[in-house]
Amino acid sequence: MSTTSMSTTSLHLPATAVDRFAAVPKPDRYLCGFLIGLSLLALALGIAYGVAMALARSGILAPGPDTGYRVLTLHGTTAFFYWLYTAQAATVLLLAAAERKGALVLRGLAWSGAIVIGAGFVLSELVAITGTPLLYDANPELGSEDPGTVAGMTGGYLLLAAGFAMIAVSSIATILATRRHADGGLSALGFGLLAWAGFLIVSAIAAVNAFLPGLLWGLGLGAFPHAATTDWHILFHNLHYLPLMATVLIWYALTQDLTGISPVTGPAFSKLVFASYLVFVPPTSLYHMFLEPTLPEAMRVAGSLLSLFVSVPTLIAFLIIVASLEAYARAGGKSGVLGRLRQLPWDNPAMANMGVAILTMLIGLVFAFVLIQEKLAALLSDTMFVPGYFHFFAVGTVTQTFIAMLTLAVPAISGRPLWRPRLLSVMPWVVLAGLLLFGAGGIGAGFLGVPRRIIDIGYDGAAPAVWRPFMAMVGAGGVLFASALAVSVFGVLRSLVPARRGRAAPREPRPRPAIRPDAPAAAWTGPVAVVLLVAAMYGATIGAFELMQSLPVTASGGGAH
Repeated sequence: MSTTSMSTTSLHLPATAVDRFAAVPKPDRYLCGFLIGLSLLALALGIAYGVAMALARSGILAPGPDTGYRVLTLHGTTAFFYWLYTAQAATVLLLAAAERKGALVLRGLAWSGAIVIGAGFVLSELVAITGTPLLYDANPELGSEDPGTVAGMTGGYLLLAAGFAMIAVSSIATILATRRHADGGLSALGFGLLAWAGFLIVSAIAAVNAFLPGLLWGLGLGAFPHAATTDWHILFHNLHYLPLMATVLIWYALTQDLTGISPVTGPAFSKLVFASYLVFVPPTSLYHMFLEPTLPEAMRVAGSLLSLFVSVPTLIAFLIIVASLEAYARAGGKSGVLGRLRQLPWDNPAMANMGVAILTMLIGLVFAFVLIQEKLAALLSDTMFVPGYFHFFAVGTVTQTFIAMLTLAVPAISGRPLWRPRLLSVMPWVVLAGLLLFGAGGIGAGFLGVPRRIIDIGYDGAAPAVWRPFMAMVGAGGVLFASALAVSVFGVLRSLVPARRGRAAPREPRPRPAIRPDAPAAAWTGPVAVVLLVAAMYGATIGAFELMQSLPVTASGGGAH
């Protein structure tokens, strides 16, 4: 990628997000602080449940069937739904208020949404602990004899959907108020926030479509939801890519704050990328239905073709972010790839978390491309391959990105310094090491046919002995990345506690590159990385086909990813 004339005027220093966060009115900072605290509580619980599952899958713990599936339900419900979507609610509100440089519009509606989310969280946790384990998709077929649990699980999710829809409306109103008072119209980030908030509302509608029939049946007010699996596919596709859109927007904001430069492609192109999520993501949901026996062959072919486009917006955004980071590093006068990498502010926890997020996204995309091939989906979708690759996205990309954002935002809204920033800047790399071990074990186990929905895979000693070392890697890697992530969660929560009156968080000087007039205009790291990624995708897919043909693997489709 060749950037447009890299001059000193293009490397300007915009107002920092940290300054704008600190300037948010106190009532709005309290609201965002409440949502941040709730999301981190969900993440902490999700980590604890996840460690228990990793130990059980590796054979160290031996829970009974009900206990095992209960913990699995709690892990998915708490980490996937309440951590990821409460964190999004907090972030979109905070960025909207910072973009406006003033109070939130419809603050009462936003507070109501936060309270509704909290109520949904409590309801979901209680029902998952006491009722029939339905897994995180609240599958009504698993609760056909326990309608009360189905009503409770679906009711909790509907409260969550209603809550983040209310928060999204407040965010949209705030951003539109920014538009009325801005001379140059919406910024690229403001436009992206508007699209993100709109996507949240669309997902809330999809949640109503997926869960309302189950709630009505559970309350005795409707027929059994036989179409629940198909409705879940539609919802899950939105829920899958909504956090990735949030990730891209956060990268966009963090790049400006960490380097002091605007993305080199300009705001107009960035707006086009953010809008492309609304074009590419909805039509590509068909590949989630590959395991449905009634799906026509023509739809399978269309799904395979459309699946090739699902990562287009994220890859383009990746190019923008990496090109901007490279421009910053080149402006510092360093030569060579390693020299320019060292130029980046890795001692800042936000940069370290974002760097790991970018790396794990590339790794996850390689194996996601394998899974979305129709012929391989039927063989791999019910195996450990899925958690093996999916955690690169859920933990490595999305969670580390939100942690990166919170390490900047929390001290600004609480007035308290970030807890042990040097330690927190090391934790993402420990998370990466754990994910590599967990992912290698899970993906390898998936190719060998280890099922992902069976807690005890020993089969009374009849399971192949080769499964054990791979599952041991899953357990060890899961404990390692969970431990490091727990340290980051503690650090951010510790910093969320407001400072005593009169104490303010010290402001570290922003990195300012020593800009040279003859700074090179070329930024090739992003394009080279994409070329290597595409080669790795095709190589992994070809290797998967060859491996699956040579192994006696049997994996029946279960209908959901």
